[in-house]
Amino acid sequence: MGSVPEWVLISLIAALIALLLLTLFGLAVYSGLLTEVEVRAGPPPIRGVVVAYKFRVGPYDESGNLYTESVSLAPKLVSVGVYYDNPMKVPVEFCRYIVGSILSEGDEKPLPDHVRIFRKHGFKFCVLPEVNHAVMATFPYTTPFSIQLATTRVHPALEKYVKERKLCAHPYVEIYKGDKIIFMCPLSRQDDFYVPEMKELLRKERGEAPLPESEGAELDPLLLEDTLSLELVSENQEETETEGAQRKEQNDSEKSPSESGASASSFEELDLDGNAAAAKAQQDAKTEWSSMPESWDKERAEE
Repeated sequence: MGSVPEWVLISLIAALIALLLLTLFGLAVYSGLLTEVEVRAGPPPIRGVVVAYKFRVGPYDESGNLYTESVSLAPKLVSVGVYYDNPMKVPVEFCRYIVGSILSEGDEKPLPDHVRIFRKHGFKFCVLPEVNHAVMATFPYTTPFSIQLATTRVHPALEKYVKERKLCAHPYVEIYKGDKIIFMCPLSRQDDFYVPEMKELLRKERGEAPLPESEGAELDPLLLEDTLSLELVSENQEETETEGAQRKEQNDSEKSPSESGASASSFEELDLDGNAAAAKAQQDAKTEWSSMPESWDKERAEE
C-alpha cells in the first residue's frame, strides 16, 4: 500500500482544527456569547426568600465549591449568591460573600426536610426581603461556561449603569433560576441583605462592641410565621401613609379656599421633606459602601 500524500494529512488536520473551532464557537454562542445584556431598574422577579447559606471570606472564584455543595443537598432548589465587595477595589483575599439555596419564596414555608439537611451540613438561615426597586439584568444559563461569560459581561454593564446614574446599589445578588441567571443590586433596604456574620465584621471595622448573643441568634426558618409578610408590608407602609395623607389633604382642600391653600402648602412641605430624607439616606448608604474597601485595606496593613 502506498503512503498517504502529505497534503491529504495536512488537509485532514486543518479540517479537524476548523471543526473544533467551530464547535467551540457554537458552544460559546449557546452559552450566551452573543446575548445582548440589558440593564434596567424596577421590581425584581423574586419576592422575599428564606435562604440556607454559608458565609465566606476569600476569592469569589472559590464560591463554586459552595454552589456544588448546596445543589448536591437539594438539586431542585434555586441557588443564590450575595457578593458584598467589589473585587476591583478590595483585595480578593478579603472579599466577602454568601452562597446557598432558596428554601421558600413569598408566603411559602420552608420544607422541614430541607431545613434539617442544610442545618446538618453547617448551613445557616436568613431572610432576604422583597424590594420594589433594584438594578438588574438576566443572562442565559445553558452551560457551565455561561457563568464565566456572565461574570465578564454582566458585572461591568451593571457597574456602568449604576455609575452613570449615580445610584447607591449594593450588594450584588446572583440567582440561578432555571435556564437563566438573574443579577440584581437592591436600591433600597440594602442592610437587610447583610447576614449577621457580615454585619459583625462591619461593626468590628468601625470599632463597635459586638451584638448581644440574643440579637445574633441564628434564625430558625421552621418558626417563621409572618416574617416575610411583615417584610413585604413594611416597605410599602410609608407609601401607603403618604397616599393617605394626600387623600386627607384633598378632602380638606374642598372645605374652603383658605384651607385649600394651607393644604397645598403642607403637601409641598411633605414632598420636599420626603425627597430630602431619601436623598440623605442614599448619600449615607453610598458613603458607608464606598468606605468599606478602605477599612479593609487599613485592617490588612495592620495585620
